[in-house]
Amino acid sequence: MSGRTGEVYRVDWLPGTDVLHGTCHCGAEHSAEDPVAMWDWMLAHPQGHDRGGHGS
Repeated sequence: MSGRTGEVYRVDWLPGTDVLHGTCHCGAEHSAEDPVAMWDWMLAHPQGHDRGGHGS
């Protein structure tokens, strides 16, 4: 399949909460309640990415 980049984005739901926890292909992590905000953060790579901690 053409167009593959090999980038993997992962979003997990934290059970019992409305929080989503995302991990970018670069290893940066971010948490958000809004799924649109989560994907905006992931797709804005590398802006806002910080490998050392969790965003809000």
